[in-house]
Amino acid sequence: MHIGLFTDMYYPRISGVVTSAQILEKQLTQLGHKVYIFTTSDPQAPRFEPRTYRLPSAPFFLAKDTHRMAIFYPPRLFFKIRRLRLDVVHTYTEFSLGFYGKLISQLFRIPLVHTYHTMYEDYLHYIPGGQFIGKKGAQYLSRLFCNGADFVITPSTATHGYLREIGVKRPIRTIPTGIDFAPFDPARFSVRELAKARAEVGIAPDDKIVAVIGRVAREKSIHILVAMMPRLLLRVPKVKLLIVGDGPARAELERYAVSLGVSHAVRFAGFKPWADIGKYYQLGHVFATASTTETQGLTYVEAMAARVPVVIKKTPVSDGLIKHMETGFIFDNDENAADVIAMALNDTDLLRRVALNAYTAVQPLSAGVFGLELESVYRKLI
Repeated sequence: MHIGLFTDMYYPRISGVVTSAQILEKQLTQLGHKVYIFTTSDPQAPRFEPRTYRLPSAPFFLAKDTHRMAIFYPPRLFFKIRRLRLDVVHTYTEFSLGFYGKLISQLFRIPLVHTYHTMYEDYLHYIPGGQFIGKKGAQYLSRLFCNGADFVITPSTATHGYLREIGVKRPIRTIPTGIDFAPFDPARFSVRELAKARAEVGIAPDDKIVAVIGRVAREKSIHILVAMMPRLLLRVPKVKLLIVGDGPARAELERYAVSLGVSHAVRFAGFKPWADIGKYYQLGHVFATASTTETQGLTYVEAMAARVPVVIKKTPVSDGLIKHMETGFIFDNDENAADVIAMALNDTDLLRRVALNAYTAVQPLSAGVFGLELESVYRKLI
């Protein structure tokens, strides 16, 4: 098959959407299919990218540091796509490249598959004053785009249920994004390499590390983890909160840590290349997230694959995969986050057992299974 993936975000950007698209492209290629990527231009993109077509773009005005939007659809690309003889169009966005993918699907009568990754009503804070669109408007746009597809993929049953609630009538199938386990294998990293990484971010050998990895943005609720630090330090004096990633909320969080008097225990490592992310998971004694906006929770699935115990805030997405004190740790409200993390950090045997159980639990989420599931969807549509 010839498959076109249309996404506003792609490498070298880092996000759950990018990870999902990259893993799918790799798995479908290994299955013998030809996959073509249609995405936005990026000044940091590699000069040579096989089967990748970048459309002229500009930074998205609501998230200039991280998102770009196509501003022009070159007419010659239409003719190029016609020569590619695509069998399936698969969109990963409801915006610029999503519209382009839908246009290509309609123009050449190609089946359209859409993966719904983002609950937009959780991101309305990026719109100044919320004056352009509200919750109902976000739901309307999501419903309109999904009902224009032939088939919709959701990464979790919670997202599946949400789309049905807002009126999406198209066939929906839940297929969690698969994980390539290799980059997260602890055996990849030597003791010396990990010690060097700890030193680079200002962490002592005997510190207990609560790792946070991902985009540093308001919707990720990292401020909850910073807010718990005074209480956590009373229970675990040698603890450090390690935040790996960058984003629009970083400066605000740095000021917040200072205001709480915990800046000495909060480390901002900044952006790290994807090839090194597995190493930073290994620095954590636990991985923590307080976000309630995830449609799958790829970062904590990656942590489980890295055999690092996960501490999360209870959400519908976590149901089934994370079981408290079996495959991870769950806190119900912001106030008891510190207590749950302290309990986990102070019980080495429990941490080891939970990490092993979690690693076993995520085995069905392999990248290979993910590719085969999508392949079956494409074949049925064709």
